[in-house]
Amino acid sequence: MEKLILFNKPYGVLTQFRVSAYGPTLADYIRLPGVHPAGRLDKDSEGLLLLTDDGALQHRLTDPRHKLPKTYWAQVEGVPTEEALERLRRGVMLDGRRTRPAKVRRLSEPGLWPREPPVRFRKHIPTSWIEVILTEGRNRQVRRMTAAVGYPTLRLVRVAVGPYLLDKLAPGEWRDVAPVFTR
Repeated sequence: MEKLILFNKPYGVLTQFRVSAYGPTLADYIRLPGVHPAGRLDKDSEGLLLLTDDGALQHRLTDPRHKLPKTYWAQVEGVPTEEALERLRRGVMLDGRRTRPAKVRRLSEPGLWPREPPVRFRKHIPTSWIEVILTEGRNRQVRRMTAAVGYPTLRLVRVAVGPYLLDKLAPGEWRDVAPVFTR
């Protein structure tokens, strides 16, 4: 029986099971044999990470041809203009290639857990939140996109991958779910 795990990856955790001198890893939180991440979140990002013991399911979840939407909440420096949001929606140039169009909208501040360490505070520079939904997964894509339009990302939390939601999982918690996709 294929296993699918939803995990709320805390800030600073590496998306690997190998022991690392660079910080805690998935092995510090998940002690199930044979499961592997379906995709990645960088060390500085938080939120939903899927893990499975089924190679076909892992492929279905990560292959860009399936265009599985990934939803992120990004706290950005400043308050993006409508023009900047529209540029994100149309796609921006990264490494000489335009990103796929994204769904982008403003968010009121979401009720998230406090981050350790906290996001830097600047008295004279406001921050705001946006939701970004992508159907591709380039390296550090949301961070690079928001920086490209002049609003660097300060905190990034993935809240959904396709039909799978972070929901009420606290940082470091995980749960088994039934896979929605079949072979």
